[in-house]
Amino acid sequence: MPGIKKVLATMALAAAAALTGCATDPTTGDTFFSIYSWDDEATLGLEAAPSFTEEFGGELPNATVAAYVTEVGSSMIPHVEDGVPDDLPWEFTILNSDVINAFALPGGQVFITRGLASQLDNEAQLAGVLGHEIGHVTKRHGNKQMSKSVIAQGGLAIGSFIVGAADETSAIRQYGQYGLPVAQVGSQLVLLSYGRDAEYQADEAGMKYMARAGYKPSGQRGVMQKLADLSSGGERPPAWLSTHPYPEARIERINELLRTTYAQAEASESNTLRAEAYQRRMLQPLASMPAAPPPPAGDGSAMLPDSAIWCALCSDDAEDQSLAARWSRRVSSH
Repeated sequence: MPGIKKVLATMALAAAAALTGCATDPTTGDTFFSIYSWDDEATLGLEAAPSFTEEFGGELPNATVAAYVTEVGSSMIPHVEDGVPDDLPWEFTILNSDVINAFALPGGQVFITRGLASQLDNEAQLAGVLGHEIGHVTKRHGNKQMSKSVIAQGGLAIGSFIVGAADETSAIRQYGQYGLPVAQVGSQLVLLSYGRDAEYQADEAGMKYMARAGYKPSGQRGVMQKLADLSSGGERPPAWLSTHPYPEARIERINELLRTTYAQAEASESNTLRAEAYQRRMLQPLASMPAAPPPPAGDGSAMLPDSAIWCALCSDDAEDQSLAARWSRRVSSH
């Protein structure tokens, strides 16, 4: 009986948290279970930013290029949804790393590596990368992913407790020892699918922000084509077991949006690619700089796998190095 009471108490606490921990996605108006407020997200992002900056070689030692990235990123902030706090501490940083990647923290800290920036052709593509990351922040993907992880792990923990407390000859023990591993695999697939959906949503959000800021939304497709070219030839896991959709699948969705939602923005003469400006303000300065330092791991593996807010060419290995895991450890240690 004491064991059953403990389980019921745990379930009651989880239910109470689910009832009280609701937040709103400002891009859709939908509510979702949340363990963090906007203020919490901003605090977590600001606390985490220095360590991630250091992990990826520090900030690029070129103030002119850094200002250019901030200029392009900041041009899209006035076009985010009204429900996003006006005082969110947006920051745009280019990292001195040849790892090809970009990511955002929930507080509005957006990063792009020089490795990815050097692969792009025009300012619209840079806006596509930064707009995509802004979309992760405005859609609160980091919060949603961490909250879903808490729910999934909490359910498995309760199930494990019930099976462990049951009599060895009971049906609960006999079937539970087989059912729990299946449930664990199932919850991981749900979280992986959620990450892929988040990438599609961030692609569309980025197209919206960049089009409103005066860029051709096809810049987003250009980024995905670059990633497809860079990732071709390597062995990849099945799409349904990948934390991110393949670039080809994202290109297909982007093409559909360009034919429909963003056809007018793409055709507008006021929306531009700004290839010359990008060559002058980004590619030429990067080409004249010393090589970036090697990644800390020495093999380019410091990539925060299995995270909804990590983008571009990420690792597909399901290791416990995601922001959700790091923040969970940070929260539990305080």
